[in-house]
Amino acid sequence: MAKEDAAVEAVEKLEPAPRLASTFAELGICKELVEACDLMGWKEPTRIQAEAIPHALQGKDLIALAQTGSGKTGAFALPILQELLDNREVEHSFFACVLSPTRELAIQIAEQFEALGSAIGLRCSVLVGGVDRMQQVLSIGKRPHIVVGTPGRLLDHLTDTKGFSLKKIKYLVLDEADKLLNVEFEKALDDILKEIPKDRRTFLFSATMTKKVNKLQRACLRNPAKVEAASKYSTVDSLKQEFYFVPADYKDCYLLHVLNERRESMIMIFVRTCESTRLLALMLRNLGLKAMSISGQMSQDKRLGALNRFKAKDCNILICTDVASRGLDIQGVDMVINYDIPMNSKDYVHRVGRTARAGRSGYAVSLVNQYEAQWFVQIEQLLGKKIDQCKVDPDEIMILKEPISDAKRIALTKMKDSGGHKKRRKVGDDDEEVEDHAHSKRSFKKSNRR
Repeated sequence: MAKEDAAVEAVEKLEPAPRLASTFAELGICKELVEACDLMGWKEPTRIQAEAIPHALQGKDLIALAQTGSGKTGAFALPILQELLDNREVEHSFFACVLSPTRELAIQIAEQFEALGSAIGLRCSVLVGGVDRMQQVLSIGKRPHIVVGTPGRLLDHLTDTKGFSLKKIKYLVLDEADKLLNVEFEKALDDILKEIPKDRRTFLFSATMTKKVNKLQRACLRNPAKVEAASKYSTVDSLKQEFYFVPADYKDCYLLHVLNERRESMIMIFVRTCESTRLLALMLRNLGLKAMSISGQMSQDKRLGALNRFKAKDCNILICTDVASRGLDIQGVDMVINYDIPMNSKDYVHRVGRTARAGRSGYAVSLVNQYEAQWFVQIEQLLGKKIDQCKVDPDEIMILKEPISDAKRIALTKMKDSGGHKKRRKVGDDDEEVEDHAHSKRSFKKSNRR
């Protein structure tokens, strides 16, 4: 215990630099990477980048805590790429490994690495579930500099892919570390740590994290620098937060009211279950809204297809489970709606962090029914502040009851019909959405003629 206490004390004694750098060059980032940042639109370092990068360039391990959307990926990617550049005469395949709790976040991290390293021929491999393993084996065969993956699939390749080893990596990054340190990833993470060298640099980055000393020591941090760009659980000042207290039976009416108020906005709606994502998407499409769903039950191709269509603004409403709440950087999200209130208060912080990113403003609204009030109170306690309540004329809500009832009934029928076929026709993302939308419109018109 004395050693554990000493480790915590060493972390806590480190203080941030008295003045934060205002440019990447001032941080010590080399010219090639400063130019890459400029091409990505990164004109000046965010607070977490300004605090973390100097420690990283000095060769220290890191525990970095910052609000979601604050530029954490750049804070660990730039020091890693800088060391690669400093030793460019040496072949550094399998130089760094980045672990992420979700597939989409892993893909996003790899995209940022590739963009920053495009001028230096950076090779990056993404190892996540739901994707053809042979494609990943071919990618590994190109001996990438950076491997980004989810724990389960990375461990599969370490176990089964001939010639693949991380025994010489120089960096290990745990992104969204609080999630990776949870029980569900514990065994895979332990097995991966046995396969990589102890003589390495380790970065732990997260929006929320507790001091689980034994788990941090298990990750083999050596005299880490702790940088904290925000309080443990907080939301950015540019985020406006409100809630409606709604009767459970009329939650869909309140949802449509909110959506009608912001028809042109880019909106993410968070629900609790995979089935709810599909039901709400069908219901909203029946009502003429451009909605798509994403959940853990979808194939990886369909998840990425839905995300890409949302990013391209082919639809402006994305309905998702918490699979999309961690770390995803989707530009232009104006609003987050908590249709179901999360039971874990920390999930609220991650959800609303999908908007008001990188200094932009954003809006988060929660639909709280009588059964969820206790969870919402816990969220306010976590944030240390009260969230403003919105009021609406009940007559405005009741007007929406009949069209919503019809739209929901048709959606449920569609889901029942789809689930009844053991071998459904395989269609692409676009075909499936078009098929659903066309079916919904036909059914809705038929319903109105009755």
